[in-house]
Amino acid sequence: MTKQYRSDALAAIHETMEALHGVGAIDKKTMRQFDHRCLTPVQSLSPESIRAIRERECVSQTVLATYLNVTPNLVSKWERGEKRPSGPALKLLSLIERHGLAAVA
Repeated sequence: MTKQYRSDALAAIHETMEALHGVGAIDKKTMRQFDHRCLTPVQSLSPESIRAIRERECVSQTVLATYLNVTPNLVSKWERGEKRPSGPALKLLSLIERHGLAAVA
């Protein structure tokens, strides 16, 4: 999977820093700081957008839950706004939003 950068300039800087890290010129802590500053953060999704993603992909809550490895009840709660996806589930939803369900299949 390719990394998503905030800008082309940050992509070039980050790739340079990765090369420097690879040869031992910078430490792991510094590399983590560059990761945090350069890579695009995952944005939270509204209940409406989660439902729209599922409907666009023409799948039920149960099928979407299976792809995300969560319970259908949790998907339902996301769509009603009772809970918000986070961590790996949010990342997978973002991938599905951008590239379709085939991206995680």
